[in-house]
Amino acid sequence: MAVVVILPKQGQSVESCIITEIKKKKGDSVKKGDVLFSYETDKASFEEESPVDGVVLECFYQDGDEVPVLLNMMVIGQPGEDYSALLGEEVRGKEQEVSNNEQEVRGKEQVTVKAEPVNQLTNQPINQSTFVSPRAKNLAAKESIETSQLAGSGPNGRVIEKDIQSVLENRPKMTPLAKQIAAQDKIQPQQGSGSGLAGTAKSTDLQAVANTVYGIDFEDKKISNMRKLIAKAMHSSLQNSAQLTHHLGADARRMMELRKKIKKAMEAGTLTTNITINDMVCFAVIKALKKFPNVNSHFLDDTMRLFNKVHLALAVDTERGLMVPVVRNADDLSIIGLANQFKEIANGCRKGGISPELLASEAGTFTVSNLGNYGVEMFTPVINLPQTAILGVNTIIPRPKDLGDGVYAFVPYIGLSLTYDHRALDGGEATRFLKQIAIEIETLEIEF
Repeated sequence: MAVVVILPKQGQSVESCIITEIKKKKGDSVKKGDVLFSYETDKASFEEESPVDGVVLECFYQDGDEVPVLLNMMVIGQPGEDYSALLGEEVRGKEQEVSNNEQEVRGKEQVTVKAEPVNQLTNQPINQSTFVSPRAKNLAAKESIETSQLAGSGPNGRVIEKDIQSVLENRPKMTPLAKQIAAQDKIQPQQGSGSGLAGTAKSTDLQAVANTVYGIDFEDKKISNMRKLIAKAMHSSLQNSAQLTHHLGADARRMMELRKKIKKAMEAGTLTTNITINDMVCFAVIKALKKFPNVNSHFLDDTMRLFNKVHLALAVDTERGLMVPVVRNADDLSIIGLANQFKEIANGCRKGGISPELLASEAGTFTVSNLGNYGVEMFTPVINLPQTAILGVNTIIPRPKDLGDGVYAFVPYIGLSLTYDHRALDGGEATRFLKQIAIEIETLEIEF
């Protein structure tokens, strides 16, 4: 019996997902557990497995499509099996639309270039078959744009109307004579405004690319959905808050002594969890937050939301971009429990299996971002709104210190950079909190 595979809902806040790759296409045989398709939310990626053995009878979406959650993605069954009773009217309409689109592509949208064309900009041969949608083809002909030079953004590299419009946005308007000459001689107006009225390009403004070797010295690369969301969040954070950063160093000798004991305990087999310097810093941060509840908060315009529990967020660098998962109720954990939780959420982020609910900025009450492993001595972290502060952890460097009785020596110091929202916290309170973190680090006591 045929089975419908839907797009799962990953978290309450997720309304749609981007289909990154259809791994099993219509007509492919599948086994239970085979990956059918991969998809991503704004922060995490997932794979959907086949629930049964069979054949892909229908696939309703393509790579790159944004699909609302809980909609039908595929039908798995036996060859020739009638599955229409499983589908609603809306989905059957989608099936027909997919079929019509396939026919349209085969019948109308394939333009074959008979000669061996050369890209005017790179002087390199281009593909002899270029797929152009009818709307894009009409607009390109009207505006004298050579579609063979374009890298289409549609399915399978198809040039669509949006690609033509993108070219027009970066090209000045042209007079009718300029368009005619551009179409005949395959040349384009110079960049910037033309010499005609209101910046219109005239025939005298047309030029061919002079240097085919250095004509293009850049590559336009579309940013990922995650990068777009990170950029939007960072810009919004800096625009919508009053951020200020204080820097302070903490004597790291106590942590380094503990670190040596931890390594010996692991070698002896009495400790199985590797407790890192970052784990110790976060443990100290939690202790400081319990003494400064105003920092463990969200700023909501005219309201401060103070939290009784510490939900600590940790910035994690992944191939897909920066993720900030949250360890909830971190103040209830021992140093070993905290270290294990950090490792679990970091692995989940890198493998794409972290819950979107743990990545929401509202899920955390305070964030720690550690760049010490990269040798960074000082930086300015950006607040993960609506949180009121974020701690940047820097590398450990030797600094001179007065040991008393006129004795000075170089001791290891770890740099701490606290960025706080000045709307929520005064400078004095933020400074005292940062100093408390340093005190907790320098007097750290842990059991393992």
